[in-house]
Amino acid sequence: MFSLTMLGSGSAGNSALVATDHCKILVDGGLSARQLVLRLEQCGVMAEQLDGVLLTHEHGDHICGLDVLCRKFDVPIYCNALTAEAVFPVPHDAVDPLGFAFHAGSGSLGFITDLGYVTKMIVERLRPVQTLVIETNHDEKLLQNDTHRPWPVKQRIQSRHGHLSNAAAAGVIEELLPGKIERVLLGHLSRDCNTPELALKTVRESLAKCGRIDVKVHCATQFEITPQFRIGETVSGAFQPTFENAFFQSAP
Repeated sequence: MFSLTMLGSGSAGNSALVATDHCKILVDGGLSARQLVLRLEQCGVMAEQLDGVLLTHEHGDHICGLDVLCRKFDVPIYCNALTAEAVFPVPHDAVDPLGFAFHAGSGSLGFITDLGYVTKMIVERLRPVQTLVIETNHDEKLLQNDTHRPWPVKQRIQSRHGHLSNAAAAGVIEELLPGKIERVLLGHLSRDCNTPELALKTVRESLAKCGRIDVKVHCATQFEITPQFRIGETVSGAFQPTFENAFFQSAP
């Protein structure tokens, strides 16, 4: 079986378990090492069973638990070259952020967070996926009315190097239609400038407008794991080509 479990997703930490019967990987490790271990155990997975960690980028809310976790349990980290150079210490802006598309057996999964806009190339790479993890970071009105963030921070969040709003994410999903999309998981919600209710409402209304009320929409949260989502059926050896791919290298 090819499955996805979101261990936690939000402004303070992000991590997901992507697994088959023969391979178990984390996408990011932005929770404490203790929380990563505890949440993996809730999924029936021991940390020493992990085959690796894929990094989307080097920001603290995606890597903060990895140094301890990977050293203690000898888990390799896979990322592109620029991210490997920048992982420790953590700079302010991501140097070369990544999204992922996993294809194994009968299932396919797209994974995009922490991006200010979606290019045509990204849309084409995601078009074949059945399950999509996408950030819905903020509600535009809540962000504009937020009194705790200075204007330059708001500008950065809304910029092409910032984060997707609920409406922007809904627009991306619309671009993937009719496509093969069957399930959407919303993630990386701001604690101050969004709510699960707003994010779900925006995306579901967009899908309804397109006549796709059949697409299941879920929202990942910061403090608890999601149910295990069954992505598809796999055969022995799924994901191994990913780790042999020359675009990935172990971070020091």
